[in-house]
Amino acid sequence: RFPEFSGEWEEKRLGELGNFYNGLSGKTKDDFVDGNSKFITYMNVFQNTISNKKMVEYVKVSKKEKQNKVKYGDILFTQSSETLEEVGMSSVWIGDADYYLNSFCFGFRFKDLYRINPIYVGFLLRSNKMRKRIILEGQGSTRYNLASSRLANVKLDLPSLPEQQKIADFLSSIDSQIE
Repeated sequence: RFPEFSGEWEEKRLGELGNFYNGLSGKTKDDFVDGNSKFITYMNVFQNTISNKKMVEYVKVSKKEKQNKVKYGDILFTQSSETLEEVGMSSVWIGDADYYLNSFCFGFRFKDLYRINPIYVGFLLRSNKMRKRIILEGQGSTRYNLASSRLANVKLDLPSLPEQQKIADFLSSIDSQIE
């Protein structure tokens, strides 16, 4: 902890803080040829604590379709993996809202971004402690899957918003130095 902060951290279930939504649905191989809309790839979510705005591809989405768009501050989760250790990898989206999410991931939207720093949560969900909690919710034998209903019960440790901001800034600066 930083010396200027004191007080207890809150423990909240993810499901108390917001709602889950699905990625693209009802798409065929042809929809991914000459697409008109950007979508965030599985590998983008898997590889990045903070989603890379350049790791996107295109898909056809008509105006009549009901598809979920990703919004600023959403947490994106991989839904399936070949190993248990890789299930439920997460990434936070801090870009524009004109993007969709690939169909092998699901998203999470906070009810109140005035109480949560999504970048802090992004780093938190990639920590060893949280990865162990998430991995426990994965199921399968040859392919591992994670249901959002199981992930909803995972508890997050939340300091005050100013402390979340300080932690997020600190970890972001370390990431920048590493790059």
